[in-house]
Amino acid sequence: MIFGFIGSGNMGGAIIGGIINSDIASPENVIVSDKNEQALKNINGKYGVKVTSDNKETADKADVLFLCVKPQFLYGVIDEIKNSVSDNTVIVSIVAGQAIETIEKAFEHNIKLVRVMPNTPALVGEGMAALTPNSNVTKEETDVVVNVFNSFGKGEVVSENLMDAVTAVSGSSPAYVFVMIEAMADAAVIGGMPRSQAYTFAAQAVLGSAKMVLETGKHPGELKDMVCSPAGTTIDAVAILEKDGFRNSIIDAMVGCMNKSKELGKK
Repeated sequence: MIFGFIGSGNMGGAIIGGIINSDIASPENVIVSDKNEQALKNINGKYGVKVTSDNKETADKADVLFLCVKPQFLYGVIDEIKNSVSDNTVIVSIVAGQAIETIEKAFEHNIKLVRVMPNTPALVGEGMAALTPNSNVTKEETDVVVNVFNSFGKGEVVSENLMDAVTAVSGSSPAYVFVMIEAMADAAVIGGMPRSQAYTFAAQAVLGSAKMVLETGKHPGELKDMVCSPAGTTIDAVAILEKDGFRNSIIDAMVGCMNKSKELGKK
């Protein structure tokens, strides 16, 4: 199976790394096209994959074709490659905000398409990706794409109407977590801890807490209760968070993110 990539930026590079490092495909079975010659040199030097500046060549050879370009370039690329893509090629779009129906119309012929919303932790092998296949993609083909995203994090199939919620809960949420880590570190600095050490303590606490949710299967509220001893320090901190609207601010922020995603999807 040949995996093709149009675009080799950060997210495209993360997907290529997952495919190569997990032995889903060998470097000779991956072809990457990009208009940026330096980007091609970098990706070839790092993974040994085939590279070309010709998008049509990549589209013609790929069994699974990843579209890893910015939204403003997507339809120009589609116009360029639409006659080079066969009906059997599985096209995977990671382009933000672009609906399946819109992409299908742009190709002007029957295609197999999987829409994906990844997130930036993919760059460190801990991504979360939501995948929606169109009706032409078989379960076996969907499993191939899910397996790719599982190689550098987690991938799950969702219905397309959930993509705005996905944007809020995983696509944009690393930014919320970074703000929280920064605030936690600031407070630790107030307490006398060196800043570099404060970031390490805060980030590791968030990482470990997330891992407990995923690996124990316990409800987050139950895990919170395990830390909150009667008349202890933690329950005082939680009470202040509730008084200051911590929970509601997160919900409001995510609803705002979802609304913005819906608005952009209509353009």
